[in-house]
Amino acid sequence: MGTDDVRLVLDFLNTVDYEDHVDHLDTDAEWRAWLAERRLAVSDRAHARHVRDAMRAAMGDQGGQATFSVPVEVTLQAGIPTLTGQNAVSNVLAAATRLALQGDWERVKICPAHDCRWAFYDQSRNRSRTWCSMRVCGNREKARAWRERARST
Repeated sequence: MGTDDVRLVLDFLNTVDYEDHVDHLDTDAEWRAWLAERRLAVSDRAHARHVRDAMRAAMGDQGGQATFSVPVEVTLQAGIPTLTGQNAVSNVLAAATRLALQGDWERVKICPAHDCRWAFYDQSRNRSRTWCSMRVCGNREKARAWRERARST
């Protein structure tokens, strides 16, 4: 697992926080601050939102799927082909591609809790983790399901 790749992909997917009602792609200032924190080259904010939403949709989040293309480079570093991006969005997609090639992409998941929707990395051995946090979202959803079952009996 490329921890830098996982961190970058999760950070990008979590530029929207449904629980706190924050979206770092709402304004140019927020987007530039997000980019600066990660030392990434500037990317068009509208395109970044389109790519983020498409990636989240591909992982089962709300919304439909979309297609897009971004420029990436393959360079030889110490004789090894390396996939790199030219801006923030293409760097995120290069990281996601590396995760897919390593067989780790399916470990990147979206919490199914409707009031959370947080992207997380499933580190469980059998890749069966559902909730971003069993203590918070998992517990809340299981308690809700129990109350519904108890109410119906």
